[in-house]
Amino acid sequence: MSATGTELKEEDESLQELQSALPMDYFGPQPGWQVLDFAELWKFRELGLVFALRDFKVRYRQAVIGAAWAVVQPLGTLLVFQVLFSLMNRTPTTGNAPYAATALCGLIPWYLFATTVRDASDSLVNNRHILTKIYFPRLWLPVGTALVALVDFAVGLLVLFGVLLFFGYYPTFRWLCIIPFTLMAVLVSLSVGIWLSAINAIYRDVKYIVPFAIQMGFFISPVIYESGSIIPEKYQIIHALNPMVGVIKGFRWSLLGGEAPDFAVLIVTLFSTIGILAGGLLYFRRAEQKIADRI
Repeated sequence: MSATGTELKEEDESLQELQSALPMDYFGPQPGWQVLDFAELWKFRELGLVFALRDFKVRYRQAVIGAAWAVVQPLGTLLVFQVLFSLMNRTPTTGNAPYAATALCGLIPWYLFATTVRDASDSLVNNRHILTKIYFPRLWLPVGTALVALVDFAVGLLVLFGVLLFFGYYPTFRWLCIIPFTLMAVLVSLSVGIWLSAINAIYRDVKYIVPFAIQMGFFISPVIYESGSIIPEKYQIIHALNPMVGVIKGFRWSLLGGEAPDFAVLIVTLFSTIGILAGGLLYFRRAEQKIADRI
């Protein structure tokens, strides 16, 4: 063997030894059908908070009344339907609670859902300039929108507490039950938002469908009415396939009392939420591998 051939062979052997000694990290979405990589999400947790803080600043940077929109929106909607049902001489509730309190107990969690779904569906498209340059868990983008929506939710919740105190509803230990129902509302909204964010990154028609779907969901969910006053009892379980039904019923029971939500309704709500979330995470995980190329 010539001297040149010997030198090339020794160089190849040296490169192989060097490659075997160096840690090889893959910066990109992991292949396979793994639903969620908790370790990877935790590693980039600070980046998720940065995204949430940035989105919050952008949303209210040039807004005249700022975060007060979180109050104006539900109160304005309440006023419209309060006048409408007064003119119709009908109150779509079954209990003794004032309609304003009943409706707000539905509007506050609903706007948490609607805001998260709307912003999450656009989260990947709005950040395409970042997605095409660096890698990080893309899931933090829709999750960050939920963190921002929770700020608006907290402001609206303070207004709701004020209305309840005005009508003579004082805090009890049962009020603490809104915590699990709030978590359920976040899971429901993220379940839908994660699906839509991945689909919207590939098919841009989604941005036209989302506002219409949210509007339809508003009337399908018992936001401005109670299910028992409109939905026949034999259809209650079918109605509960909409996960927001159990969330809103739980919210009203926690703050206003009355009859507790049907256990069967809560079970249906829980399993439908888990199914939508698992499917959304799985689809997002698979779509993540081609989002940067299609966006």
